[in-house]
Amino acid sequence: MSKISTSLWFDTQAEEAVNFYTSLIPNSKIKTVTRYGDENPDRSGQVMTIDFELDGQQYNALNGGPEFTFNEAASILVDCESQEEIDRLWAALSEGGEEGPCGWLKDKYGLSWQINSTLLMDYIVNGEPEAKLRAVQAMYKMSKLDNAVLKAAYEGE
Repeated sequence: MSKISTSLWFDTQAEEAVNFYTSLIPNSKIKTVTRYGDENPDRSGQVMTIDFELDGQQYNALNGGPEFTFNEAASILVDCESQEEIDRLWAALSEGGEEGPCGWLKDKYGLSWQINSTLLMDYIVNGEPEAKLRAVQAMYKMSKLDNAVLKAAYEGE
């Protein structure tokens, strides 16, 4: 087990959210679930924490109450190899949530995600400056990333 993992604070929806996330991301699983005991009579028996993996990355979810909420200062970045993967994750994660610019969204639990294109990242890292600029400018006009539009912009079409 890794020494470092990301912890996500939920009000009461940790179990529902973790089941949703692990159903969407391949190579994901729930590892352990702990429950509140008699020391917290208002929550006795309810899920306290869940240790889980998303594609091998370690996470912890906590039902900690309403004191803290998510914001865009932290997000989960998913690098997608295909438009089909972008479309599938975007549709599932944005349902009941909020679409943002440039591949960002908030899911129905308020957690921010970046549904990223590996094609775009290749353009940004390895592309010629003018072509890279065209692709990035095209991205700025998007909510969900569209590989065909990014490719056309990169190629100057």
